Formats: sequence, C-alpha cells, structure tokens
Amino acid sequence: MTTISEAQGQNFLQEIIEEDRRSGKHGGRVHTRFPPEPNGYLHIGHAKAICLNFGLAQQYGGKCNLRLDDTNPLTEDTDYVQSIERDVKWLGGDWDDRKFFASDYFEKLYGFAVSLIQQGKAYVCSLTADEISEYRGDFNTPGRDSPYRSRSVEENLDLFRRMRAGEFPDGKHTLRAKIDMASPNPVLRDPPIYRIRHAHHHRTGDTWCIYPLYDFAHCLSDAIEGITHSICTLEFENRRVLYDWIVDSLIQGSRPHQYEFARLKLTYTVMSKRKLLQMVTEGLVSGWDDPRMMTISGLRRRGCTSASLRDFATRIGVSKTDSWIDMSLLELCIREDLNERAPRAMAVLRPLKVVIENYPAGQSEELETANHPLKEELGKRMLRFERELYIEADDFMEEPTKGFFRLAPGKEVRLRSAYFIKCERVVKDDKGQVVELRCSYDPATRGGDSPDGRKVKGTLHWVPASAPVAEVRLYDRLFSVEHPDRDKDKDFKTFLNPSSLEVLPNARVEPMLAQATPEAFFQFERLGYFNVDSKDSQPGKPVFNRTVTLKDSWAKEQVKGK
Repeated sequence: MTTISEAQGQNFLQEIIEEDRRSGKHGGRVHTRFPPEPNGYLHIGHAKAICLNFGLAQQYGGKCNLRLDDTNPLTEDTDYVQSIERDVKWLGGDWDDRKFFASDYFEKLYGFAVSLIQQGKAYVCSLTADEISEYRGDFNTPGRDSPYRSRSVEENLDLFRRMRAGEFPDGKHTLRAKIDMASPNPVLRDPPIYRIRHAHHHRTGDTWCIYPLYDFAHCLSDAIEGITHSICTLEFENRRVLYDWIVDSLIQGSRPHQYEFARLKLTYTVMSKRKLLQMVTEGLVSGWDDPRMMTISGLRRRGCTSASLRDFATRIGVSKTDSWIDMSLLELCIREDLNERAPRAMAVLRPLKVVIENYPAGQSEELETANHPLKEELGKRMLRFERELYIEADDFMEEPTKGFFRLAPGKEVRLRSAYFIKCERVVKDDKGQVVELRCSYDPATRGGDSPDGRKVKGTLHWVPASAPVAEVRLYDRLFSVEHPDRDKDKDFKTFLNPSSLEVLPNARVEPMLAQATPEAFFQFERLGYFNVDSKDSQPGKPVFNRTVTLKDSWAKEQVKGK
C-alpha cells in the first residue's frame, strides 16, 4: 500500500511526519489509526482514508490500528463490523493484533469523565437536547450559560454516577464539558460529552446506559493507544481545538495531534452513509453490496480490484483543499488494471444464430487462441467451432449504414481466431424480425487470415451454438448527474439513473466460463470487463457483472451533447 507518487512528490502529511522524525517528536514513532463507526458499510471515501493511514504507517515503518468507534448502540451492528474488517483486509490493510473498539475503553472513558468533573471542567446539564442547542447559539448568535452550569462538583459526581446506574430516562441529563460559552467557536461552548441511551450494545450488551460522544471518545482512544498522527477529514478541522482541550486536560506526557485532509468528493455518487442507508432500506438498490453502490463491498462485487482502488487513492493525492474528482478517473484506474491482468474470453450478450451452410453437419473443430494478446504467461485456450454459432445481434444490419463494417447481406467478416464468413441469406419470423443468418465460410482462412491476401474490415466475436447460457448484468453509474445531492431543494433520489442496470438472462458464453469461480475477472472481447458475481453465480449457471466498459462511454455522450 502506497501514499506517494513520483509525479506528485510528497504530500503535506508526509512532510509533517518527516519533520517530526527529524525533530525526534514521539521518539520518531509513527502510529496512525483507521477509526470507522460500524453504522454502515465503508464507501470509496473510506478507501482513501484506509490507503492513507495504513500507507503512511507502512512507509515509515510504523503501525496502524483498526479501531471501531462503537459509541452509538442505536445505529451499530456486528454485520457492519464484519464488513469493515473484510473491506480493510481486502484493500491490503494489516492491523496485526491491533483491532480495538471504543467500547474496550468504556470504563477508562468513564474515569476520565469523572476526572473532568473533579477538576471543575464538566457538569451534568438537565436541559433537553433542543434547549442545549438553543443555548449554545451559532456563529452569529452568542452562547448562554446553562442554568445547571454552576452545580457543585459533589452534585455533578452524584448525578453522573446515578446516570450510569440507570436511574434516569434517555435525555433527562447530559454531561457537558465546561469550557467557554462566550467562545467565538461554538464547538467550545460546553459541548456534550456523555448521553443517556438505554439501548443494547452489540459488544457490551446492557452493561452501560450512558455512552460517550465521538468528540470525547475519539481523542482519548487515540491517547490510550499511543497514536501519534490522528488523521481526519476537513470537516473536523474546527473541532481540533476541542480534541486538544480534552487531551490536554486529561493526558500527561506524549499526546496525539490531529491533522486534517480533504475528503474524497466523487462525481455521480453520494458519500453520506445516511443516504446510502436510505437507498438500501427503501429497496432502491439490492443491498450495501449492490454493484452500483460506491461502497467497497459493492465495488468489489462489481469486479473492481483492490489494486485499482489503491492506484486511484494514489492518483487523487492528499491535499488540504476540497475538490471534485471525476468518476472517469476511477473507471480509468479499474480499466487500466484489468487490461493488464484480465484474461480474454468471448461472450455474446444478445445472441443471433448463424448457420454455416457449407460446414459439414455434425462436425466440429478446436481452434487455439491466446488468453491475452500481450501476456504469454496467461497461456492459450481452445475454442470449439461448429456449423451453428451465435454472434451479437447488433453485429448484423440488413441495410447497413455508411461506416458499418460488420455483417450484412453479401458482406464478409472475420470471426475472431476462426474463419471468414459471408452472409448469404436472412431468415425472419412471421413478424419480420431477423432470427437467423445463413452464411458460408472459407476453409482457407482458418486462424483469421486469407492466403489470397483479401482483407475484411470487420472482426466479430462469437460462440458455438452449444455454448452455455449465462446471465449478464450490465451495470452503469447509479446517478445520471454529476452532483446528485448538490441541490438541497431536490431529493437526491430523483437523479437515480434508470439505466444503471440491464439484465440479460440469455447471454451465451464460452464453455470454460460456465465453471468460472466467484470474483474471477475477464475481458469479454469487444464488450468490456466482467467478473463472476460472488453471490448469485453457481457452477453451470454463471452470472457475470460488467465492471467497466472498454472505453469511456460517458465521455462520448458528453461530446454528443455539445
């Protein structure tokens, strides 16, 4: 896993770490962490953070922890925990024995809260959540002291212990840090740090009914684990002062420091877990791992490789300024990686039958072809050639337009790695639809070249008529506009792309593809990159997902629209 590109040079985080190492800060240690909340599946924005945190640790001979920030039992689940672990491992993150949970520290965090009360730096507030928000004001409205701010240390300790004992209902009391209600930064206006929440926790069960808020738990978990560089996205920049206040109030000696970088903003998608969950719960997608979703699980199921995601994370770089990354860059990274590694195969998505009339009935032959035109190490395979074949329906046109070099009446084309064929007759059904082509072949053109030197402009992929049936799912971008959630007056779901999935249940594929293993990837010649669906595909009944097209079809459409 890497975080540096020779073309880009060092990013600002690498510069900070190298200066810290030169000055001896933290004894030269580099210890990062990836701290997701287990309230949903990770998305591609998290992939950037995973590559960054684990990559920096690897580059500087340090360590990176995986820490699950499980402080909200209402939204968290073990399924999310397991999915996070799978995704981080798949991307190449290695936490060794350093998998932690914020819940591991609940007793310590409670002790830290007690210490703040004893220092006169925290108090139990009995305002409601709405009243607290009103009293705190905002950047334009000054804060006002809570009427409970002057409670004595003894009263606060008593109330906080009774909160822990379960004496009060949800929302009755909140523990707040006692900082500065006159601060120009609303974050420092006595932020809540503990709340009452009578809910079953996925790890601690019903042991606790009070839970620390993120701002309190996160920085202290960093300190407990000896984190040196706590790397967050820019939305936490204005909260760094609270991070420092809490750590400075409770931690002696070496302390972690928070650094912020720009989060990933990717066109044609949404990054909000809340919105992703909304699409899942409303059945707009098949689940968190729907191949149209920009979750790591969805991208993996679609056929995106971990190497291409790491390459994407490196190419987009690390900065302090928010900027939009076009979806086409992600697709380019996927396409370039698969072009190098994916073996070639042939599949016909919309089959049109071809009968070669001068090929002997009942005869077949094996034709050799390379699995990759530039990778001899990927070997070769045999194609079965028969009297009856399938080609793509759109590779034939009865009245060809100018520039159409595929099959047409009286025209000749090459079948990949096989023979030249010529269309002699067209067979139609009673509705006038073309259902079959009657063709002839030239036996002298085996392998795809003519001894007499004649040329053909079209080369078609094909499969024998005995080829197995497969389901092929053509996935496209989930949203039809670049910024589906930019307009706050419109529901982002109105921009869902109605053409984001097309299912072709009767495609035909090379026989060897019928037994392909889940997640195996291929380039279907002339069609795109596909992989074997990890959930629905079965031996003999394969299901293939289109990962990405061979070319950027969206760029073409944009050019057409100009």
